[in-house]
Amino acid sequence: VHQTMKVSKSWRSKPLFRRQGDVRFKTGLEAAQLLVGEARRRDDHETEFIESIQSTMQCLSPIFDRNPRYAFVAKQLMEPERFVQFRVAWIDDVGVVRMNRGYRIQYSSSMGPHQGALHFGKHVNSAVVKAMGFDSVFSNAVTGFDVGAAAGGSDFYPEDKSEAELQRFCQSYMTELAKYVGPDIDSPWMGMGVGEVEMGYLFGQYKRIGIKSSAVGRPFLSFRNKTFHSAPGFGVVHFAKEMLKDRHDSLEGKRCLILGSGKVARCVAEKLIEYGAIPLSFSDASGHVYEPDGINSGKLKTISSIKNERGALLGRYIISSTSAQFNDPADILDIPCDLCFPCGAMNEITVDSVNKLADNGCIGVVEGGHSCVSDEARTCLRKRGLMYGPHTMTMTGPAIVHALGIQATDDMLAEEVSRIYADVKRTAEEFNARGNLFAGANILGFLRVANVMMTHGAV
Repeated sequence: VHQTMKVSKSWRSKPLFRRQGDVRFKTGLEAAQLLVGEARRRDDHETEFIESIQSTMQCLSPIFDRNPRYAFVAKQLMEPERFVQFRVAWIDDVGVVRMNRGYRIQYSSSMGPHQGALHFGKHVNSAVVKAMGFDSVFSNAVTGFDVGAAAGGSDFYPEDKSEAELQRFCQSYMTELAKYVGPDIDSPWMGMGVGEVEMGYLFGQYKRIGIKSSAVGRPFLSFRNKTFHSAPGFGVVHFAKEMLKDRHDSLEGKRCLILGSGKVARCVAEKLIEYGAIPLSFSDASGHVYEPDGINSGKLKTISSIKNERGALLGRYIISSTSAQFNDPADILDIPCDLCFPCGAMNEITVDSVNKLADNGCIGVVEGGHSCVSDEARTCLRKRGLMYGPHTMTMTGPAIVHALGIQATDDMLAEEVSRIYADVKRTAEEFNARGNLFAGANILGFLRVANVMMTHGAV
């Protein structure tokens, strides 16, 4: 895939850092360790960002061995182009002024205009936003389209807010954000806690204070194409299908454990049902529901109607189902399954989780959320021989559909997924990481961005 890579030995004699004397490296692994050390020196308090840097640099060390110049590009890439943090003041229904933090990190525009998700939730902070922005550089580049990287959001928790409060917050948030986003500059899209309603309020405020609200036939912040709403979840399942196809297997009849119950998790279930698989569970803050005989389209519709109500919890579902089990077994990972689709919190799948899934007969874990599998758990997955679909590859659905435009269909998404999976697999094999799709996706994405960055110089 990358046989044309030119090796420049002169770069190996150059110092990677010159802060307190010249610091050079002899091997790719040493370069990766130096880069992680520099990230720790600057941002040691940002745990999620450091974890993202560390896991990525480990994957990239073979590239630094082949061509040391790429280590210098990686050094540039560790620092975002622009990071904006701002105050979001809004008034609640009681008349009290409330305060939240808003974020937008425009990480890289080397491949094209910035694009990336917005996330609302208590978990959102500067470290999480930086980690998501950094990872989106690789996941967006993996698609092969001219897509830059960005991420953002706020520590605003929408689930316990009224519709009026949500609208006032979104309008206040966009009033400041509008200074930094726009068509051909930065296009935010839906993420955790940000759905069609939130995007509608955000676009309404942007349209009110902005001039230009579309570009090249693509509406800005207004996603009328239904494929875009389901792209994150459908893309995950398309990748799972390709991974099983590579093993001469299929999704037909597979019992699938789903962690989470947001829009992505429900879209995953919808596409699994379409492919003949059997979704077994959903989970949220109240616990988890388990259907021993599987969740069919009718049951999924009931769950969706519950979760579409702001602040509603899954526990209500047991009233409408005679076969559902609520928090039984106590640990959702004790449910026997063939595949696991974590669509919830970061680092939700740990080493213990992997061992438990493997002991229960699970053959693979496919991420439906950002970094749901911890770095240690990734290593454990390989040791236990489980198939692993990394978020860098599986969460490319929105970038694909956004690049295809308003005429995008699910069939077009499936075709692009097949192409991307083949590229990632070939890249992993070329760099002696056969079967390691996490390494393959990071290497492929990095090389596409780095080759462009080298033409731009020191910017």
